[in-house]
Amino acid sequence: MTENAIAPVGAHQPPYYAVVFTSVRTDRDEDGYAETATRLGELVRDVPGFLGEDSAGAPGGLSISVAYFEDLAGIERWRADAEHRAAKERGRENWFERYTIHIAKVEHSHSFERARPAFPAGS
Repeated sequence: MTENAIAPVGAHQPPYYAVVFTSVRTDRDEDGYAETATRLGELVRDVPGFLGEDSAGAPGGLSISVAYFEDLAGIERWRADAEHRAAKERGRENWFERYTIHIAKVEHSHSFERARPAFPAGS
């Protein structure tokens, strides 16, 4: 798989935790939303215990992000991060109609990846 390929976060050794952030945005994209989202994506990678993140959007505006952490302490470190807290406040004021956060303990995890041929077909 190439470095920029779309792929889900791989399986990790359970138990670990998933933070599911489900949201519906306002129509106000101005005021730094994209820049803030990019910055938060960079910041969370530096949180000890962060394992990865999956995100997707659906027609109609529903978005889901799932961040995976080794333990609850990592989630707490992320929740307490000053930039994250400030962004959450801006989100409530400007960018989100509503959101829900679920924190779940992952008890089982496995992955599948289709084997790629060594040489492209027709070579």
